[in-house]
Amino acid sequence: MNHLIIVPVLLPLLTGILLILLTGRRLALIRTVSLLSSAALVFVCAELLVSSMSGQIEVYALGNWAPPFGIVLVLDRLSALMLMLTSVLAFFSLLYAIRNNDGPGDNLHGLVYFLLLGVNGAFLTGDIFNLFVFFEILLLASYALLLHGGGAKRAKFGLHYVVLNLAGSALFLIAVSTLYGLTGTLNMADMALKVARIDPADAPVVATAAMLLLIVFGLKAAIVPLYFWLPRAYAAASAPVAALFAVMTKVGVYTIIRVYPLIFGDMAGPLANVVQPWLWPLALITLALGVIGALAARQLRVQIAYLVIVSVGTLLAGVALNSEAALSATMYSLLHSTWICGALFLLADVIKRQRGASSDKIISGPIMPQATLLGSLFFIAAISVVGLPPLSGFIGKVMLLKAAETGAQSFWLWGVLLGGSLAVIMALSRSGSTFFWRTEERVAETQRADSWELFAIVGLLSSSVALALCGDAVMRFTNALARQIMTPDIYIHAVLTHQLVSGG
Repeated sequence: MNHLIIVPVLLPLLTGILLILLTGRRLALIRTVSLLSSAALVFVCAELLVSSMSGQIEVYALGNWAPPFGIVLVLDRLSALMLMLTSVLAFFSLLYAIRNNDGPGDNLHGLVYFLLLGVNGAFLTGDIFNLFVFFEILLLASYALLLHGGGAKRAKFGLHYVVLNLAGSALFLIAVSTLYGLTGTLNMADMALKVARIDPADAPVVATAAMLLLIVFGLKAAIVPLYFWLPRAYAAASAPVAALFAVMTKVGVYTIIRVYPLIFGDMAGPLANVVQPWLWPLALITLALGVIGALAARQLRVQIAYLVIVSVGTLLAGVALNSEAALSATMYSLLHSTWICGALFLLADVIKRQRGASSDKIISGPIMPQATLLGSLFFIAAISVVGLPPLSGFIGKVMLLKAAETGAQSFWLWGVLLGGSLAVIMALSRSGSTFFWRTEERVAETQRADSWELFAIVGLLSSSVALALCGDAVMRFTNALARQIMTPDIYIHAVLTHQLVSGG
């Protein structure tokens, strides 16, 4: 049994507990522990990613209880990639935070690790009830992180976030209870077999549970019409929290990719692809409304939050196409969009501080002390998030458009995606020209960003260059990942035939 699989869950748990015990101690010690643990998590996730490249699905049976009766963690290409994505984002977000961006107090770091506990657990679990449990852990941590630092805006928009997600949790529990009542199992691999053989009289109830899950996952992913909480909430959060939250919507996208092809995919009999007709219109509408929000935004952080929604719409369109090529493009774009949006939130915070009273409002303001450097970073981030060559955003967009092939879906995707890209170019051009060209004739007397803050931003931005330079290797991996997801019997067989450790 590969015990390394449980480390992305145990390490954040133990670090979070340790950081709570260190509350009130020297802040330098807390920051050191936090950053070292984050670096260790990156190393572990990199090892798991390499391990997944063999194509073998690894199963970790907690307590050495045989599935489907025991709780299992499952490592495949999808979960390994999501773990790597999150650990890298967390490392650079925490690196930015330790440069005096983690106040007030010393509890931000502990909360981040409990968030990572929930996120990593959600990626690894093979049990749908434990998916609910890990969702609740990450949500509880996210409530506190969103309100960290106080302030009327954070309290107001945080309340919206809490209320909506509490309602989502209730729906999630109802859906899971319904599925358990009709299938007699919570193990997702076993549930896939039971759903395929469901009594036709029970099929409508199971279909209703599947739709309830789509509402829950859609709320987490910020899909229309469940995205209204996101822009203001993300804009109000502190910079390292907002950057880390760039992965939160991707947890929702992940669960759609994980649950529906496995449990309600082609093998599900009368319930095969039960939510598929809904995904396509929801994806295009989410993408379009995200673009409109980015155009209408009057603050840079709100604009970036709408770009997160644009990325969700784009990813969901790839899922809706329901093909290996489209899913491969989706996963490539997911990596790119998460890291770049995280970098943009950090960069927006530096711009906000250096503009003084003008903050991040898209209005004329003073010249920033590091205007040339920040302008260059903003330009790189903008062309990457829009999807212009030669950076990774362009590659992901080409992959997705190519996967659409021909027909009505191709017509709508090309129109909405390319039209949306043009609109985003206009929105970011307006912001960039306002911040760096249409300035007042005075230099703001504000604090310059230090080298570690800039390193955190550059680290995330460099992911776009790395994904482009290593595009062939990354695409081979995402192609193999897509084949694995679109062949759910491989996952089912690996989980249900897992051999326990001798003498366990």
